[in-house]
Amino acid sequence: MKRLLVALLAVVAAPFVTLLAPSDAQAANPIVTTIYTADPAPLVVGNTMYIYAGRDEASTSQQNFVMREWRVLSSTDAANWTDSGARASIGTFPWAGADAWASEVEPRNGRYYWYTSVNGNGAGWMNIGVAVGNSPLGPFTDAKGGPIISDSTPNSSGLNIDPTVFVDDDGQAYMYWGGYWSPRAVRLASDMINTVGNVETPVGLTNYWEAPFMFKRNGLYYMIYAANDTGGCVTSSSYACQRYATATNPMGPWTHRGIVLGQVSSTTNHAGVVQF
Repeated sequence: MKRLLVALLAVVAAPFVTLLAPSDAQAANPIVTTIYTADPAPLVVGNTMYIYAGRDEASTSQQNFVMREWRVLSSTDAANWTDSGARASIGTFPWAGADAWASEVEPRNGRYYWYTSVNGNGAGWMNIGVAVGNSPLGPFTDAKGGPIISDSTPNSSGLNIDPTVFVDDDGQAYMYWGGYWSPRAVRLASDMINTVGNVETPVGLTNYWEAPFMFKRNGLYYMIYAANDTGGCVTSSSYACQRYATATNPMGPWTHRGIVLGQVSSTTNHAGVVQF
């Protein structure tokens, strides 16, 4: 029986939540307890669900993230998980220098495109890059030789992080991203590494903060995202919740539909949704 799963709503904070573990892990909640991870992005291929997540190596005395790699876990029953270790890292991108933040993998034409938030060595802060591999586990290599989106991109977000990529039934691919209340969207070329047209500002994502995840079900487009507004969502903007919106066109406009997950004790949380 197929089930629609909201997969691993993750709090991004080193001292607080451990979600994923190395080697094999038996069914539990959290499913792993030996390393700190963040921003789990699920992908179903055949009878296997993969989760792509960053790893936070900060000590409990540090007040910021120390993230240098992305890991992959997999399961055929959503209960027992195998950790395949780090399958991409800052070193995957020669132009990057730090901050392996939220990522997501999208398959197309037998290849797997891993979109990442990473800090480049040049001017500006966070960029979005993409690596490519021939299987869900890679190996992955830099697909472009530079960022897809950076601070120099016209109409880029206030913080270029948290890419979510969606390929529609007609083959057109879309990417949403952005932080600091600044959602952005753009069409992708068929090569999945270049953009087409202008970066647009989506309309209707009420109280958007960051961490979009887009999917389609029964002909309707869904966007789930992190919000930290106090309008019925959280008691303080120091916390976050998860809202969602729908649209009849992948570029919107969007209609806010409600709160999926109430307040959590962090300004950052990140959801993913798959049918498995």
